[in-house]
Amino acid sequence: MSDDTPRDRRRQRACLLCGLIKSTSQFQNDGCDNCYVWVKTDVSYFEYTSAKFDGAIAMLEPDSSWVARWQRIDKFCSGIYAIRVSGRISKNLEDRLADEGFKYRPRDGSAQE
Repeated sequence: MSDDTPRDRRRQRACLLCGLIKSTSQFQNDGCDNCYVWVKTDVSYFEYTSAKFDGAIAMLEPDSSWVARWQRIDKFCSGIYAIRVSGRISKNLEDRLADEGFKYRPRDGSAQE
């Protein structure tokens, strides 16, 4: 993740798949650091990110963080993650990800354990 993370929250977005928070330009240029394998370059970042999210967790050492395990982000790269992300990916994208072996779990708190 580059150092151009804006302090203005209006220019930040969170990934709907993993919750990673980055600037709009970072998502546009690089995609999601965790989900690039699942979300190919032919998908606009608007389809898998949201500007509406609650809270943030700064994670430096994913392997040793109990908060990362609790939030289910312990297998992801270091960065800043939203606690909740409002919105869902489209049904078409969800089906496509399922075909590739990725089980989508909404980050808005609606997923059942």
